[in-house]
Amino acid sequence: MNNKRTIPIFVPHSGCPNDCIFCNQKKITGVSSLVGPKEAEDTIVEALKTIPQNMDIEIAFFGGSFTAIEIEHQAALLDIANKYRKNHNITDIRLSTRPDAINQEILDFLKLKNVTIIELGVQSLDEAVLLNSNRGHNSKCVYESSELILKNGFKLGLQMMLGLPGDTVDKVIYTAEEFIKISPHFVRIYPVLVIKDTGLESLFKSKVYEPWSIEQTVETCKEIYVRFSKKGIKVIRIGLQTSEDITLGKDVVAGPFHPAIGELVYSSIFRDIIENVIIPEKLDYYKERVVTLKLNKKHISKVIGNKKSNKTYFKNNYNIMFNLEYMDSENILVVDETVIDISFLK
Repeated sequence: MNNKRTIPIFVPHSGCPNDCIFCNQKKITGVSSLVGPKEAEDTIVEALKTIPQNMDIEIAFFGGSFTAIEIEHQAALLDIANKYRKNHNITDIRLSTRPDAINQEILDFLKLKNVTIIELGVQSLDEAVLLNSNRGHNSKCVYESSELILKNGFKLGLQMMLGLPGDTVDKVIYTAEEFIKISPHFVRIYPVLVIKDTGLESLFKSKVYEPWSIEQTVETCKEIYVRFSKKGIKVIRIGLQTSEDITLGKDVVAGPFHPAIGELVYSSIFRDIIENVIIPEKLDYYKERVVTLKLNKKHISKVIGNKKSNKTYFKNNYNIMFNLEYMDSENILVVDETVIDISFLK
């Protein structure tokens, strides 16, 4: 999906039967009303002007619960997407929905409309966390709808959240391991932020809910990211897309917000990889040492760390400086003479 451009069309809160405790689609998407065919077509037309003709394109309907919208409105939106599908190299039509808004009849309809990718907003597979979050469905329907989607030949994406009310690290890891058993094509990981005008904001202000710290979030994201990657399941996003409103002090009231949370996770992974090679018992802490890192240029920011955090860490803890050398391969990191396969981090 790296060489593909996405045309996002946000359909906020449409079809949702209840208000999840963490959700304010108006704040998250910046859209407050149901998007109609004209607005969808305008979005597609404007986006196509900026995309090279030889680039693969997907049209993606994000937000809300697409398959719970009135069927006539679903058809109208999907017909607009199909209007541009053949002549503009549009290889995929994607939509997001709830696990309890999927059945065979719905999937038959989506096939007719050339939908190829379905993302399910699962959030957690722990029953207590689902109940506390006012999700309105249990975990059973997640397994059933996922199996049905895969059986019908769609690509499946699963979304999970960290730090929901009643959540723990063990529950997050359990959800990740269950995702691996389901075997989706990709996942998204969303640390929970306290957004204005949500039930979670009320719980936070009444001191009933305490959001996770950035440190705990990064460590847990790292744990599940590595588990997914080693099983060949691509993590296509960590954290909400930062916008003018989605930033701390505006619509984000509290929580593990960072404009580059994914970069923090990747940097922490590289820190662990390097540290595991540098055996502390063999180091002379009173003598400065230079470690040569051979890497592809695309990994530089991850290895150095956000605001040079990894360079500072190794200097302060091991009195080590980095000497960077560049190589073509993206799948290998060389720490002095030790060659490490990092292909699982794709």
